[in-house]
Amino acid sequence: MKRSLTRLPAALAQLKFKSWPKPGKGPASGALNLEDLRRLAKRRTPTAAFDYADGGSYAEEALERNYRAYRNTELLPGVLRDVSAVDPSVAVAGGRFSLPVGIAPTGLTRLMHAAGERAGAAAAARHNIPFTLSTMGTVSIEETAAAAPQGTRWFQLYLGQDRAASLAMMRRAREAGYSALLLTVDTAVTSARFRDQRNGMTLPPTLGARTMLDALRRPGWCLDFLTTEPLGFANFPDNTGNVSARFNTMFDASLNYTDLGWVREAWPGTLIVKGVQGPEDAVACFGHGVDGVVVSNHGGRQLDRAPVPVLQLPAIRAAVGPDRLIIADSGIMSGGDVVATLAAGANFTLIGRAYLYGLMAGGQAGVERALEILEREIRQTMALLGVRTLAELGPQHVRVGVEEG
Repeated sequence: MKRSLTRLPAALAQLKFKSWPKPGKGPASGALNLEDLRRLAKRRTPTAAFDYADGGSYAEEALERNYRAYRNTELLPGVLRDVSAVDPSVAVAGGRFSLPVGIAPTGLTRLMHAAGERAGAAAAARHNIPFTLSTMGTVSIEETAAAAPQGTRWFQLYLGQDRAASLAMMRRAREAGYSALLLTVDTAVTSARFRDQRNGMTLPPTLGARTMLDALRRPGWCLDFLTTEPLGFANFPDNTGNVSARFNTMFDASLNYTDLGWVREAWPGTLIVKGVQGPEDAVACFGHGVDGVVVSNHGGRQLDRAPVPVLQLPAIRAAVGPDRLIIADSGIMSGGDVVATLAAGANFTLIGRAYLYGLMAGGQAGVERALEILEREIRQTMALLGVRTLAELGPQHVRVGVEEG
């Protein structure tokens, strides 16, 4: 026993321990999966900001169902396939991307981290995937384009009551090199988000002493927030004005297929409708000349107990046929989720919270870490399924929504 103990220091000296995080590479560099980034984001970001990104509407049933559907989805591998070379690249919406993943539009993004959309656009460009800027973006159309001039940029539009303002945004996006327009159609009215209400995240904000003290516990976030430009909806000329009044005109409850036809005429590039949740509406959208749809329940942030996108995909694909562009989001938190979504019928996916967790955890470096994790998991999942390219994926590789028990 004594001899064994004397050898212990020498044996330990030969072990190489990985530091967490890696020195000089930022706090997010040691994250092994997106849940690691979420936990780090929660530590580094004030509760009000974190909950705005993390939460859902009402009882958050749709939010939980999105996650549960992926947990209950089986991936069905084929064996004895040559997967020595795996290629996760894909061609959609006029571009070819290194991964079947794009960054979804998110509002109030600079509330999560001062770098906001600039960090997301730059990280997306480095990984050769598209970045989608929201109408409610906190960095303008032009500034986002300047942050990643070589990247692929899409613009998400809320067709508001002020049609002239919407038309002006479309023209600005086109002039700034945004190649696709995502028209969001699942926001006839806003939902109730109880986490935000409890945290004072109303418009205008009603932040109480408890919320302010919580923010002060994150001095890095506070310093960035106080020393950068004021938060506002940067795509509107009066973005520093009455935020509540602007928000109240952001959505139009009268939006209908006639308006979709107007947008189709006004936008000369790729037009994608975001917020489709069933086969009938998907068929109708394609019938009105759109180039693609995003099957989405807004990440569980609008209609609670809405259909879960990954469960809807097989029926929607069957209804629209094999050649239509279907993108899906809501609940994707791993590379395995991405692969399952593609096998269930999508051509491409978007990530929202997964991107914001990386942003909150470490700015642009955190977003890049999130994309690195997804790429590694996508490649590994494809190899373990026995597929070399995304074109080889199909319904034979997935069984969605399998109940536990």
